[in-house]
Amino acid sequence: MKYFNNILSFFFCLLLGFSCTSPDESPKALVNIFLVDAPAQWDSVVVELRGVEIEFVPSGREGQVESMFLPYEPGNKQVNVSLLVGGDILPISRREFQIGNITKATLRLGENNFLYQGERGYPLRLPNGQTDFSGDLSIRLEPGISYDVIIDFDLEKSIKTTQTNPLAFSFQPTLDIYSGIGLGTVQGSISPTTLQPAIYAIRDSDSLSTHMNASGTYVFRLEPGSYTLFIDPKDEAYVADTLLNVQVTEGQRTTADRVTLSRR
Repeated sequence: MKYFNNILSFFFCLLLGFSCTSPDESPKALVNIFLVDAPAQWDSVVVELRGVEIEFVPSGREGQVESMFLPYEPGNKQVNVSLLVGGDILPISRREFQIGNITKATLRLGENNFLYQGERGYPLRLPNGQTDFSGDLSIRLEPGISYDVIIDFDLEKSIKTTQTNPLAFSFQPTLDIYSGIGLGTVQGSISPTTLQPAIYAIRDSDSLSTHMNASGTYVFRLEPGSYTLFIDPKDEAYVADTLLNVQVTEGQRTTADRVTLSRR
């Protein structure tokens, strides 16, 4: 009887012109998109975050690039990226993808971007109306595995002071976009916490920068290797400091020595 009912259902679908296909049960991978920040010296920087577009090539379709836009879902798109320090991250979106290869990610901003210093706000105008900022990736998606795509918004490099009286700024978003796979973390602390030093992780000719949060904590996500950490106090009353041979191991957290910046 069960076989007979299935046959009847099949012909019924054909007569009505319906497509009797089952839900898509093909193997998939989960992709998480996160925003982190390397903040600058200003009180806060607020950007209008629209979302991220991912380009990928499904398995078995080499040369066929597909795009999927993952919107930033909250109704309020204004994000204070200066708060993303000391290990804090902002989840932008997550989505299941077919098995294949991710080849590029593009951060899409709106036009309402501002820098705040004290009680004053200053507009940050995107160059030539450009709103999309991309980075190449190479992430092979395997079934049943969760992958992190990290967008590191470097405000120190993105914002430059063009004049001081009155204050005005140029805004050229500078991003590092990379996979979270294979990284290690370095966490450390700096005092006095009243300062706003810039911390640089340097390996060979490459460097990344970050700042500390209100409690003096900073965090780097780095590829394995040996790094030099350089602390620039951004205050002429204090002396810069350096930590040598900080080792980063895949999948592990390294705690760097606490640094107390000395007065001149």
